Amino acid sequence: MDERRLNAVRLSVKDFYGYECTIGERKELSEELLADSRRRYSAEKILSKYNGSGNVLILMEDDIAVHDTARSSPEWGIIGLGYRPGNVCVVSTHRLKKGVERSKVEERLRKVAIHEIGHNLGIGHCSSDPECLMNDANGTGKQIDRERMFICGECRKSVRL
Repeated sequence: MDERRLNAVRLSVKDFYGYECTIGERKELSEELLADSRRRYSAEKILSKYNGSGNVLILMEDDIAVHDTARSSPEWGIIGLGYRPGNVCVVSTHRLKKGVERSKVEERLRKVAIHEIGHNLGIGHCSSDPECLMNDANGTGKQIDRERMFICGECRKSVRL
């Protein structure tokens, strides 16, 4: 991921949550983190590998997926995933880029990063306000575009600090 996008996310996390972020070294993802199809990465495997004592937001461009029993899908493509509560989350730009300009990708990336960190802080998906960042995007950029850079009052009540 290019430095400009990384810095945009770093500054958004600082502005939104007040957390100082540092950009760690780039890491190559190993084959063991691939999903069964070997075409994309397993978000669950990534979270499991990088779950530790520090807070980690993993940003990547490769496609990610989860095993989704509700949809009877062994590989459901997603934009991001975060433990709730937890200290690790992953966001991919792969699904954020389709048919939009660079500035829109960056806006979506910042929103999804804030959303996944929200899960780390204990917030679930929102059903109170359609503009809240904690809505489930269901894999679509359109829902992310409808959201504003805020978390509604109902969601703020569930923040675990």
